[in-house]
Amino acid sequence: MSTLEPERGTGTGTLVEPTPQVSHGDGDHERFAHYVQKDKIMASALDGTPVVALCGKVWVPGRDPKKYPVCPMCKEIYDSMGSGGDGEGGKDK
Repeated sequence: MSTLEPERGTGTGTLVEPTPQVSHGDGDHERFAHYVQKDKIMASALDGTPVVALCGKVWVPGRDPKKYPVCPMCKEIYDSMGSGGDGEGGKDK
């Protein structure tokens, strides 16, 4: 009788995807409404994926943006873009 040894490297593994950082930790980003592409806001509302604001903040929207002032960094970036009609400019918090 011979002993069969399983081949190495043929087993199953677990794929681990990195979790996006949802806050920069300084707290200022939590007090503002941010500019995000409108289609990204809709996608996030449907499947819960994080969005990225013009200023770089990454989070899952869930608050009413009308209750917060506009992020000064997002506003500055948006204003510098001009009116290119590129879909940027949806506010959300």
